[in-house]
Parts: sequence; C-alpha cells; structure tokens
Amino acid sequence: MQNEGVVIAAQVFGVFLHFASVMIADQLDNRVSLTLAVHYERNVISCPCEHNFRENLDTLDENGGDDAVVGNVSKFLVIPTGYTGHPKKGHLIFDACFESGNLGRVDYISEFEYDLFIRPDTCNPRFRVWFDFTVENMKEYQRVIFNIVNFSKTKSLYRDGMTPVVKSTSRSKWQRLPSKNVYYYRCPDHRKNYVMSFAFCFDRDNEMYQFAYCYPYTYTRLQHYLDNLERRNMDYFRRDLLGLSVQQRRLDLLTITNPANLNPGVEQKIVFITARVHPGESPASFVCQGFIDFLVSQHSVAKALRDVLVFKIVPMLNPDGVFLGNYRCSLMGFDLNRHWQDPSAWAHPTLYGVKQLIVQMYDNPKASMEFYIDIHAHSTMMNGFMYGNIFEDEERFQRQAVFPRLLCQNAEDFSFSSTCFNRDAVKAGTGRRFLGGLLDDTSYCYTLEVSFYSYVVGGTTSTVPYTEEAYMKLGNNLARTFMDYYKTNNVASTKSLASVATFSREKSPGLRHTNHQSNENNSENSKTTVSGARGHEINRKDFRSQAL
Repeated sequence: MQNEGVVIAAQVFGVFLHFASVMIADQLDNRVSLTLAVHYERNVISCPCEHNFRENLDTLDENGGDDAVVGNVSKFLVIPTGYTGHPKKGHLIFDACFESGNLGRVDYISEFEYDLFIRPDTCNPRFRVWFDFTVENMKEYQRVIFNIVNFSKTKSLYRDGMTPVVKSTSRSKWQRLPSKNVYYYRCPDHRKNYVMSFAFCFDRDNEMYQFAYCYPYTYTRLQHYLDNLERRNMDYFRRDLLGLSVQQRRLDLLTITNPANLNPGVEQKIVFITARVHPGESPASFVCQGFIDFLVSQHSVAKALRDVLVFKIVPMLNPDGVFLGNYRCSLMGFDLNRHWQDPSAWAHPTLYGVKQLIVQMYDNPKASMEFYIDIHAHSTMMNGFMYGNIFEDEERFQRQAVFPRLLCQNAEDFSFSSTCFNRDAVKAGTGRRFLGGLLDDTSYCYTLEVSFYSYVVGGTTSTVPYTEEAYMKLGNNLARTFMDYYKTNNVASTKSLASVATFSREKSPGLRHTNHQSNENNSENSKTTVSGARGHEINRKDFRSQAL
C-alpha cells in the first residue's frame, strides 16, 4: 500500500507539473486565458502574481541574476526613472512575444545603455543562452549599448569573435554585427558573471530592428517549407505525421526514397536523421534543410542515393521548445537528449514516437538501420565535426571512422581532427549513445555538430563566419558523402567498403579517442576573448567610452 501511495503521489505530481508547464508556455505563446500583467517599476519588470511562483523564482534568482525573470517582455516601453510626460521618440520599445522570441527583462541604465535578461527555458532555470527580440521607436542615428547579463554558460564563441545577428523591417536578410562592436567579459556589476555587450546605431527611425543569438529557424518556417515540398507531388518524397507534441504541434516524419523501395517484402537500407532536439540550436535546421534539398533534387547523385537507400528524417524533434524560444529544453523543462533510454509518452511524446519507430524498424527483418545521425549546433567549437561511440571491437571502431573521414574530404568546413569518440556516462541518455548500444554492429550512430559561429579552412588560420547558405551547404555535403561511402549506385559490397576505408586511412589524420569535456576545456583555454582582443578583459566603463 505504501508503494501504491508513492506511485499515486508521483502521478498526481506529474499531472500538476504538466498543467503548470502548459500554463507557463501559454503565457509565452500569447494564447492564454491567464495573462501575466507585466509592469515597469524601479527600472525593472516585475510580475503581480509573483508570489504564486515563489519557490521557482527563488531558484531562478540563484541561477539567473539579480531578480527573477518570468515570461517575455511584450511591447515594453522603457522610460527613464521619474519621467512623467508622454512617451516620445527615443524611448525604446522591446518585444519578444513572438515565435521563438526570448527576452525576459529590460533594465534602464541610461539614455544610451540597457541591461537585458534572457528568459530561462520554460520550467528549467538552468538554461539561459538563446535570445531573440525586437526594438522600435528609436530616433534616427540613436546609439545604444545593450548588455546581455545573465548567460548561463561561461564558455562561449563570443570570446572568439562571434557576434549576434540583426535585421530590420526593410532589410530582411540577417547580418552579423561587426566584431569590433561586441565584447564578452566578466562584469563586477553582475556578480562577476560573463556579460555580452554590443554597441549599435539605429540608422533609421521608422524601422523595427530584430536581434538574435543566431539565425532563427522557426517551427512555422519548417511547416511552410514542408508544405511547399508536398505541393511538388514528388513520388519519392512522403510526409507523415509521426505524432504530436505536448502543445499539439506536428512531429513530421519525412521519407525520401525511390517508391519501389517501399514495396512489401523489399529489403530496406535505412538512414535516419534527426535535428533540433535542442531548440536553440537553429543551425541544425539549416543543415537539415540543405540535406533534404539535395536528396529531393534532380542531381544524379541524389537520384542514385534514392535508388539505394531509404532516408527517414525528423527535422524538428522538439517543436514546442523551438516555438517557445527555449535554448535546450522542451515545454516541460526536459533536455530530451538525455531521455532516450526511457522516454515518457506524455512528458516526452516526440522522443517517445521516434524511439518507437526506430525500435520497430530494428525488429523488422527486412530493414537494416545503416546510419543514425543527430544534428546539433555547438556553442564553443569551430567548424563542423562529429561525435561517435567507442566499442570494444577495434574493427568496428575503425569502420565507424570511415564516414566522418569522407565527409572531411567533401566539406571544407568539416574537421576530422575535432571529431572524437567517447562513452561518457553523462551522455548515456543521448540518441547517439543509446542507439549505438541498441543497434547491431553494422549500424553507425553519430552526433553531427556545427559551430554557431564559424569554421577554419584547412591549412589556414582565418575564420569564415557561417551564413544560412553555408549551413545548408554542409547539409548538401553530408548527403553527397553517402554516395562516396557506398561508392556505386548499387548497395556497397564488402570489397568496395574496404576500398573506401583504405582510401580514407591514406588521406585523413588518425583516429582520436577523447571525450566531449576535453574539447570544451581546450576551447576554454584558448585565451581568445571578445572581438578578436586576446589575453585580457575589458570592463564596462572602458567599453562605454569606446562605443559611444
């Protein structure tokens, strides 16, 4: 009876958590019956119903800065303390109540300076990285400094010259800010946390400007893209609804192959691709779109691949997190890429649906799962690279290195030297680790990472910032590499696979056993700070004097 009571209590708590998660998400979604009336008091945003969330806010305060951040700002007018007149030009209006938006709080410091606070992921105050917000009601040529003050990560590509992206009403193409205008430093004004400050001049007074951590790729954009593909009526492309998220968003499953491969009784060689399990890693969606674009094209390599392989693609594994503007978590605060071992049908429905499908295909004697690749973006490393698994069988371990070596030859932005193979305990719940243990020794499971910022071309030291098009090109090259792997329009024989491996060993650097942590430590110790400035920190006072 005592055990039954514990189970019932756990179920009740689960239902409560689910209900609370949906309420909070609805507030962010701007579709709610319960609205947070946000107002401005003493230069900070506060929430009238704050007492209802006291325990959560205490946790937020411990992790996130001076005061708690709940919800996104909505058409928030910032006026100086003591100002009593009508709002006027130059009193900036901030907004993040739109799809994938994230800005939780704005502090007025001066006419020229504002402290900005990232809203934590829903139901998880640990993660504060992604931001995406708009600014309007500026004066022409008004100069400002925006300080983003509550990042949850200390290691960042901002130390290596990465900058936010910006666009405006009449200039809809995203551009990176000049690195000379961006600084990343420890700030004594914010408990010695790392702060990213950037200076900006609004060159037009009738525009709305939008700033983001990286190029956004929203759930709606994906739906429009897939709708357009469906309208082309390609017999080798199929879109299915694999399931729904907690907030009832689509979990799309794409199948790209010659339709003859789907006939009953035909043996299938399957390549399974997933992306956006971490919602703030928007470059993953551009890579995935580039992969899809190539496979549905009329290129001779694409046609050959469709004849040989069945491609199964889940382009957005965490649609709620993407829509809400989270960085790492789902609606309910779960890092889905740590729950592959035992996903819940109600708490992790998208992950549950994908795992069930993979297990079903694995149990099908006519289906062979050749590859599983999960696409991510990395916040501290350059280039594209892969994580693979370590196996006791040395021959299997060597075989799994063939594909990343070939990709290195096809893509100038892919680094085999950064590719590593590990079995860290902390990664046990990831797709790569779980499926690497589940599938047989003819299957290869990888995480494909791509930098949020840039890549270094082999043989040089200069960095090339990624664009949306460059991310998509990596997806193109990922698809092409399957042709090199199989070497022929027919399924590769053991002999042809061996020839590929021999060629790769001659052309590529040696294997590297390492772990994820050592990569990040190497990045942390690079001594490269903001905007190309090396080996020193810059304080807020110095930045003000330089920027304004």
